[in-house]
Amino acid sequence: MLELNGVSARYGSVPAIANVSIRIGAGEAVGLLGANGAGKSTTLRAISGLVGLSAGSISFDGIDVAALPPHRRPELGIAHVPEGRQVFPEMSVQENLEIGAYVPKAKAERARTMELVYEIFPRLAERRRQLAGTMSGGEQQMLAVGRGLMLKPRLLMLDEPSLGLAPVMTDVTFEKIGEIHRMGTAILLVEQNVSRALSLVSRAYVLESGNVIMHGSSAELAGNKQVQTAYLGI
Repeated sequence: MLELNGVSARYGSVPAIANVSIRIGAGEAVGLLGANGAGKSTTLRAISGLVGLSAGSISFDGIDVAALPPHRRPELGIAHVPEGRQVFPEMSVQENLEIGAYVPKAKAERARTMELVYEIFPRLAERRRQLAGTMSGGEQQMLAVGRGLMLKPRLLMLDEPSLGLAPVMTDVTFEKIGEIHRMGTAILLVEQNVSRALSLVSRAYVLESGNVIMHGSSAELAGNKQVQTAYLGI
């Protein structure tokens, strides 16, 4: 479904990722692991078009994604939930969700999709009229994921969904992501909590200094001494 081949990107003159090649099949859950600054978020931003490519190609169902402007990529079914949640604080929960259904296909089914989001996240239904800025960090994370789902994506990219959350809210967040995946949505997960990430995805890529240095199944990576030492603290 999604293929990155030899992708490189930079911020100004500073290289961020180099020769990154990853693949995600339809309905698959895949992780991007690595330390801070490894290039994980940049990889997601390259897919979304928020950072331009200096080399390589990105395709989604055979369509050249890199040739499309950023606002056209969600029309293919690619949703990006960025790090830090980035909800609109002065707008209600429902208004935030409505904004997520901005492409024509999603807008046509907005009411039905919103009810599905409320089924997955009952707390959002309870707070649908509450201003997003008055919610807890965990609730805002639910809202950010729910807003991504309003796009009716085939691929949901999540950047550090547990960042800053209490352990109980981390548990809830991963439970909900797993539920979304079981509904058939492909997941590309960037997550510092490596053990939790590997419990959710079927396989993962490990980035270091902007390069893919390892790739394997979750079981293989969880049992790899290098991964255990660098990322699992074993």
